Amino acid sequence: MTRLLMTLDAVGGVWRYALDLGRGLRARDHEVIFVGFGPRPTEAQREEAKAVGQLEWCDGPLDWMVQDADALRDVPGQIAALARRHRVDLLHLNLPSQAVGLDLDIPVVTVSHSCIVTWFAAVKGGELPESWQWQAQLTRAGFDAADAVIAPSRAHAKALIARYGTIDRLQVVHNASPEAEGKTQSRPYVAAAARWWDEGKDAATLDLAASQIAWPVRMAGPVSGGNGARVDLPHAEELGPLPHRDTLALIQGAGIFVSSSRYEPFGLAVAEAARAAVPLVLSDIRTYRELWEGAAMFYAPGDASALAATVNRLIDGLALRTQFGAAAQERAARYALSTQAKAMAAIYDRARAAHAIGMEVR
Repeated sequence: MTRLLMTLDAVGGVWRYALDLGRGLRARDHEVIFVGFGPRPTEAQREEAKAVGQLEWCDGPLDWMVQDADALRDVPGQIAALARRHRVDLLHLNLPSQAVGLDLDIPVVTVSHSCIVTWFAAVKGGELPESWQWQAQLTRAGFDAADAVIAPSRAHAKALIARYGTIDRLQVVHNASPEAEGKTQSRPYVAAAARWWDEGKDAATLDLAASQIAWPVRMAGPVSGGNGARVDLPHAEELGPLPHRDTLALIQGAGIFVSSSRYEPFGLAVAEAARAAVPLVLSDIRTYRELWEGAAMFYAPGDASALAATVNRLIDGLALRTQFGAAAQERAARYALSTQAKAMAAIYDRARAAHAIGMEVR
């Protein structure tokens, strides 16, 4: 059994990733101590986390919510202090920057759920502005400090290598989602869920397409972020941030699910829709082709008319919706929590063994 410290935040998909993986690891007799950074969780989130493992919350920020590396100076000490207090065997850090500057002699596994360098390349094009270079340098240092680096898809791994160069010990472990609790009756609306203030989610294209789609388009998720970004949705039904159970009910009850992302290292909401046999319409990006080729319909990113035409084709064809819903559900079985937990447990074991050998050598 491994007793591990896993970092998380309460504002993005990492929360769902961490809790779902924590459940899978607990089923394999691993113990998880969750350590949070950034904006504090709601009471409902706290209770959800405590049902899986212990939860500690720190005052330290997330790297993408600050202006320079100096704002993160207390993070390594906070992680190290909690690791010692809980006597953990291993660190699972969900931000690579958190692996930098740790005064610990235990293995470190870090996961790149996204990064500013690959985000900027996909969404803006070209190289990072000078004012953001510190984030790239800190992420690179985190990769170098880790005993294992995980990407949630081959597409994201390739994007990391294209921007950072060779990353030692880089491995791919797909994210996962729990099985749907029965099949919800499909209803005539289109669902989408994301942090819409993030340009990488391309809310503007989906909202414009909504004016041309025969069914209502319901978009769950925040339209403003802690970094000051905001987006307006004049055509779609703006639902705002919802508790996860409500978002899940929205997704699984939809007749069609859409993801308009220009940048997506995995896409948990897509997997959640697929689990419930909801037909998928996805932007044609490398990640989605890798994960859902043959099990979804695709459209050219940024093309609202093409998106609307693809969705309307599904609306007009019950047999087509049934076909793609079944294909999505079959594919989603690849992204099971048990598979993810088994893969991560094996990586933890290898990291601990390699770290022990390194200690003997020293």
